[in-house]
Amino acid sequence: MARIDPKTGGSIWWDPREADWWVATNFVIGSSCFILGATPGYAQLVGADADDITYFIGSLFFTTAAWLQVLVSTGAIGRGIRTRRAARWRTVARAPREAAWWAGMVQFAGTLCFNVSTFLALQHGLSAKQANHQVWAPDFFGSIAFLVASGLAYAVVRKPWITWRPRDLDWSVATLNMVGSIAFMASALAAFVLQDGSLRNAQLANAGTWIGGVCFLLGAIFLIPEEIPSADG
Repeated sequence: MARIDPKTGGSIWWDPREADWWVATNFVIGSSCFILGATPGYAQLVGADADDITYFIGSLFFTTAAWLQVLVSTGAIGRGIRTRRAARWRTVARAPREAAWWAGMVQFAGTLCFNVSTFLALQHGLSAKQANHQVWAPDFFGSIAFLVASGLAYAVVRKPWITWRPRDLDWSVATLNMVGSIAFMASALAAFVLQDGSLRNAQLANAGTWIGGVCFLLGAIFLIPEEIPSADG
């Protein structure tokens, strides 16, 4: 799936001059944090506080990636990172007509919800009602936003959508993100806090986060070579 470097004949995986490379890299780091946080035994090894901090750090990388993706989709910055004065902010006015812009904006809103949820989860001594209001609710709405964004992403994928074509990179990335979003939603539903302070289904909450993180990680990795210009481009 990787693009070929016309000079070396090898795959290009390192190109920090590209804005999309930074988008994918931030998603890779953010997803890795969520996978690590949900890995069985990690919380017991490092402690609950460190585990919560891992999620919060991951959410910040998600937000950075999503915001860069919005800027690229609006044309405010080109795919190749350029000087600040070269930013084309006037193209922002045309952006809402594009499905990619809506997907990016909804996803960005979802990452902000995850920022709130993971940050407030750092607090101690929350009652079940407080935990559901301050931590679970933002997580739930963030998961909804990711589901909607994943659905919107299919608007720019070649039809038919319901098929199996792993060699189509756009379809593969969109499908991985959709599966990841479904897993995050399952995790959010299972993480509702009961009156005794326990989760509705702790195992499902953990598994959904881990599976979702893996899907987002793979989607981001596949995106890196996709965004490198081809030799004839």
